[in-house]
Amino acid sequence: MCLILLAWKSHRRFPLVVAANRDEFFARPAASAWFWNDAPDVFGGRDLEAGGTWLGITRHGRFAALTNYRDPQRQVAGKRTRGDLVAGFLRGTASPADYAAGVTQSGGDYNGFNLLIADRNELRYLSNVDGASRPLEPGIYGLSNHLLDTPWPKVARARTALSATLDAIPDTAPLFSMLRDEAIAADEHLPRTGVSLEWERLLSAAFVRSPGYGTRNSTVVTFGADGFADFEERSFGPGGAPSGAIRSRFRLEAPASDAS
Repeated sequence: MCLILLAWKSHRRFPLVVAANRDEFFARPAASAWFWNDAPDVFGGRDLEAGGTWLGITRHGRFAALTNYRDPQRQVAGKRTRGDLVAGFLRGTASPADYAAGVTQSGGDYNGFNLLIADRNELRYLSNVDGASRPLEPGIYGLSNHLLDTPWPKVARARTALSATLDAIPDTAPLFSMLRDEAIAADEHLPRTGVSLEWERLLSAAFVRSPGYGTRNSTVVTFGADGFADFEERSFGPGGAPSGAIRSRFRLEAPASDAS
């Protein structure tokens, strides 16, 4: 993912609301979101090149999502795939705190990442860039390819938009409209992350549109106080052309016990 907006225990009827865009090269193969054959409780897309996933939920009320930390100078070939961090939490039963503790120990095995993990009791953020691992209080959060709540223009705009549209849920149209924001930030407001100015401009939009790279999925997830999860996703091809959509609603089951 390259933009994740999240409202945690900020809505009376929906304790978890997630709106996210996944940006990736269109040539990288991926499977659309659905229940996994090898982990039937997990619902999410699959990276068919390296394995793992970028965002997913489970029948037991677990959630995980990840962004890469953008700094080309930090990239090291041969590191483990970061998508395994999301998949590992979704497949397991460890609490967010326990899982985060384990990831902190092995964080050097991966290139820079930000990870959000939650069960129905706790939402936690961790990064291997600043060593942060902390529980998050109820509130609205934004994450792109830097640290949590870094006020990049698209993050700041989207956090404001989520706050303004939260009461509209379960209507997801305002959230997808927010995710479709193609506004390019002015040069003086662009971050400097080590890529070219042309790429900084392109990536400053919430919805990235270009022939070879761009927003491939826009996803909205809600966990309701009524015990149901809703997962809605729209997919896009080169140039932002719509390429499909899925929507699934299912009842959340009792949390699985921690086998450890």
